[in-house]
Formats: sequence, structure tokens, C-alpha cells
Amino acid sequence: MKSSIRSSSRGARRSAAAVAVSAVLALTATACGDDGSGSSGDKGAEGSGKGEITFWDNNGGVRTDIWKEIIADFEKANPDIDVKYVPIAATEYQSKVDTSIQAKGLPDVGGVGAAMLAGFAAQNALEPLDDRLGKSSLNGKLNEDMVKSLKAAGGGGADDSTLYSVPTSANNGVLYYRTDLFKSAGLDAPTTWDKFYEAADKLTDKDKNAFGYTIRGGAGSIAQALDAMYGQSGITSFWDSGNEKTTVNDPKNVAALEKYTGLFKKVTPAADLNNDFTKMVAQWDSGTIGMLNHNLGSYQDHVKALGAEKFRGIPQPVGPGGKRVQVSNPVDGLGIFKTSKNKDAAWKFIEFATAKAQNSKFNESAGQVPSNTDAAKDAWVSEAEPTKLAAEALTDGSTTIVQLPYYLPDWNTISKTDNEPAFQKVLNGSLSEKEFLDTLADQLNEAQTEWNEQKG
Repeated sequence: MKSSIRSSSRGARRSAAAVAVSAVLALTATACGDDGSGSSGDKGAEGSGKGEITFWDNNGGVRTDIWKEIIADFEKANPDIDVKYVPIAATEYQSKVDTSIQAKGLPDVGGVGAAMLAGFAAQNALEPLDDRLGKSSLNGKLNEDMVKSLKAAGGGGADDSTLYSVPTSANNGVLYYRTDLFKSAGLDAPTTWDKFYEAADKLTDKDKNAFGYTIRGGAGSIAQALDAMYGQSGITSFWDSGNEKTTVNDPKNVAALEKYTGLFKKVTPAADLNNDFTKMVAQWDSGTIGMLNHNLGSYQDHVKALGAEKFRGIPQPVGPGGKRVQVSNPVDGLGIFKTSKNKDAAWKFIEFATAKAQNSKFNESAGQVPSNTDAAKDAWVSEAEPTKLAAEALTDGSTTIVQLPYYLPDWNTISKTDNEPAFQKVLNGSLSEKEFLDTLADQLNEAQTEWNEQKG
């Protein structure tokens, strides 16, 4: 079994390596006289600052209503600019952009979050935004940590100075739990991992279709599994002291994953095997499931479905020594694609969307932390308990964040394409947790070695 899994992994890595090869070829073309702007050599144009621009939403459907509202406000304030809105599901966005880079069919502006930023930047598809931001009214108004996070995610690590995406919001892992069900069962809030597992077991009654927890087995499963692993193990760094070997397959993380995946079908619905976040959230909102791990983004969905009095959203449980450890959630943002023929209008749209009023409106709808520091002071931030608690947990010293390597061009390929199906095999019992994590570690170590060599 192990050899076939690793062979499959190597195949996936070879596909991911093609991205790096594209970047090298682009640099070679520059040396030979091509300007190297994007895979097609098209560096775009500033444009007139008027006319039509196309915007690709990287979380289409989930955020469509609020983006349409912001676009309507923008077009009212800028009557000489029309925005063509294209909603793309989060699970399809990266492949859509990657394909469009090669096909020369990119939009003017699009969602560019930290998790996919390095891959796009490696293909030279994004416009540097430092100079634009420096001359903008936004300068000094954006959360510094979010800006630093997106700069680091661009492929250069912590020392990189290039900004390819303007932050719109930060997310954070949240444990949502049904306060009504906990009260009826006489359970304490799941503030520790021990209390979490106790509640998951006690709230499960399969004869009544009641379950203690819903686990994410479909798209996006790896980040949630990593959060549960590091939260329980207490390991506080993704890499060893030499920054060469990942800690994902540390024995403590293996044991933590074994305990976590042991929940599947014991205290969770069997349908969880294929559930992405939309199905998982809908299932939790409509049923009698005790707990759900997601992020701030689904808070408003729960309010609409359950009412604020039937649930709470709290930071992840604390682990060894009373310390909370979480993996980083990617900062989301907006970027300009280098091939845009109307970069001036695209930048006007980004400026508008991340200014105080619209950034506050967007994040109140999404239930996330605003990037605009003035928007972050608005009353709703402290009134939405999960957002308030998340912000406090990140600033009061109680939480250590394990930074995921978004800067690796292969990160999204490794964490999604090959390993989401492998994680389902773990849940089904056809692949051991150790085997899964050893394969994941091999892929990550190889990608880190390549990145270190390129940086060296």
C-alpha cells in the first residue's frame, strides 16, 4: 500500500513542479529580451481608468450577494466604470485561474488569498501593488499583520517585500457548539480537547439521528485536520529548528490524528466523508449535531438558521498546559492580474472595496475580521461574539499560531489534489494515519528543499 501511495504522491508533485518550471521559463525569457510579464508575455496596460473591468470572486455563491451590493455602490460612485462580476466556487477557483493563465483569459481583478498566492506569483501572473498602495488613501489604513502575511505568502517568505494582493479580511478557526443541546445534556462548554471528546460522545444517539460532531471529509479537509492535530499535540512550529523537515508526522501529531479520525461514523454522520464546508454547515444548521469546526465565515449562516441563542462560536479548545495552538488561516485579498488592459480602473475597484465603509460591510456579512483598521473599530465587530473572541484570542497571548507554508508554490497542490482523497482513505480505514502523514511529510519536505534552493 505504501509504495503505491508514494508513487501517486510523486506524480502529483511532478505536476506541481510544472508551476515552478513555468516560472523559470518566464525568467529565462526575460533574460532573452521578453518582458516576462505573465506566461503569455502580456504585461497589460494602465488603461483609461474607465470602461469595463471583469472581477472574479474566489468564493462565488457564498459571497455573491454582498459582492453585488458592493459593486452596485462602486458603479454608483464611479459611473464611468462597469464591473462584470463572475462568481467562481472556492473549490474551483485555483484550477480556473491556472488554466486561464495558460489560455490568456484572465480577468482584470480577482480574489487572491494567501493559500493560492504563491502559485499565481510563481507564474508571474500578478501585478505588484506596493507602489499603488504607497500612493493610495489606503496606505497606513490596512492591518499590518495581514499585509505582512500576504507579502510572505507571495513566495518570498517572511523577508519578501512584494505585495501582490491587498487584504480584505482575516479568518480564524472556530468551534461552534449547540448551547441548547449542551445544556440539556448537562455538558460544560468544549473549551478543552478533553471536554470536546466527552461532548462528542455524550451527544451522539444514532437511533435518533443525533451526532456529537461533524467532521470535514471533503474539500478543505486537510487544514481542519491539521488544526486538530497541532491543537492536541501542542507542537508550535510547522518545521523543525533547521526549517528543513516538517513536523506533521511527529509521533505526537500522528497520535492526535488517530484520535481525531476515530470520531468518523462513531460520533459523526457517515455523509461527512464527502462533505465540503457548504454541505457540512448546512447539515449542522438543519440537524441535531452538537459541534462543528469551521471558521468565522459561516457565523451569519448559523444565526439565520438557528438564532443566536442556540449556539456559540468559541476559539479552538486549549491543549497541553492550558495553551491553545492553531494553524494559520489564510488572509484573503484582492489582486490585479498582470494581463489586465485597465489596471487603473481595477485598482480603483480594490481601493473602494477595501476602504472603511465597504470593508466593514463585507466583513460584517462574512463574519470575518476586517483588514481596514477603521472598519475593525465598528460596533458590529465586538457585538458578533465569535469575531470578538477570535480577535481577543489572537492578541491576548493565549494562542500560538502554527504558520502554514503558503509561500510554497506547491502548497495548494499538496494540501488538496493528492491528500484530500488520501484523507478520505484514512477515514475509511484503508490507509493508516501514520502512512498518510509520512507521505504528506515527504511531499512537503521536497517542496521546502526546492524552495530553499531557489531562494539560496
